[in-house]
Amino acid sequence: MSEERRWQAVCGRDAAQDGQFVFAVRSTGIYCRPSCPARRPCRENVSFHDGPAQAEAAGYRPCKRCTPQGSSPAEQLDALVTAACRLLDEADKPTPLDELAARIGLSASHLARAFKARTGLTPKAWANAHQRERLAASLPGARSVLDAALDNGYSNTRSLYAQSHGVALARRRLGSPGETLRVAVVPCPLGHLLLASSENGLCALLFGDSPDALETELRQRFPAASLQADEGQLQAWLSEVLQQLREPARAAGLPLDLRGTAFQQRVWQALRAIPVGQTRTYGQLATTLDSHPRAIARACASNPLGLLVPCHRVTAADGSLGGYRWGVARKAALLAAEAETREEKTP
Repeated sequence: MSEERRWQAVCGRDAAQDGQFVFAVRSTGIYCRPSCPARRPCRENVSFHDGPAQAEAAGYRPCKRCTPQGSSPAEQLDALVTAACRLLDEADKPTPLDELAARIGLSASHLARAFKARTGLTPKAWANAHQRERLAASLPGARSVLDAALDNGYSNTRSLYAQSHGVALARRRLGSPGETLRVAVVPCPLGHLLLASSENGLCALLFGDSPDALETELRQRFPAASLQADEGQLQAWLSEVLQQLREPARAAGLPLDLRGTAFQQRVWQALRAIPVGQTRTYGQLATTLDSHPRAIARACASNPLGLLVPCHRVTAADGSLGGYRWGVARKAALLAAEAETREEKTP
């Protein structure tokens, strides 16, 4: 990275460049990470170094505000939010925000803001979602909905039946097939591809190494649904998807039944707006959506529609591919094919 680009990162307090370099200020004798919130120094007083060791060898001492030689304040907050998530997941009953904040070592308001920015949910919503997941998993073997609810921390079933999914949970316990999804699995250049549709459109497009692995993932995503093998109704949609794999510029315009939180929907919509052959970093999307890179990454990992909601077009700030729900090798193949398409269009 040129010094000019590094200076631009310092001016923009670009947290995505933390760990890539540090800058030192001659007038103060201090070196900082690019995202340091301190007042911006004069350009003529600034020098750049590849890391803390190089800056200290040049005689500079670390900034006490942004701690460039260790975890940044943002990284420390990331770790605290991760710990809060773990506490919520392990709790047998709902944990009040004040109690959770005290155990983490933050004020309740600070924890609430940091938690929402990093996960897209409030601590209460996170705990409720995890509680519903545990309830759904225990229903098939429970004697009654009430028993399952009490075993998973609910004081009664009133709150369940007040929600739209309450009756569906009861029917599931009694063995009702619930919603029916049409499913087709075919070989593709990336291994195997599973396509599933509801009455409203495609609700899953998954990649995998085998049909059994794909069905297992689909059941994990839609545990209450009944799966029905496709008898030809999905063939036209399958053809469009396979065509897009071969020719990425020909995006399949298919009806989608996207199910997620309001935040996930915002992220998935932003993914669909990334042009073929281009990428965005988690940090760039976080800035656009006024969120946090980890929250963006979590929403990408929850995406049930690979290719059609192109989470493969999101990469890490350091230029690496980052993660991918269906394997980095598949992500690399998708991006390579799209890059070739873009080069062919370039005059």
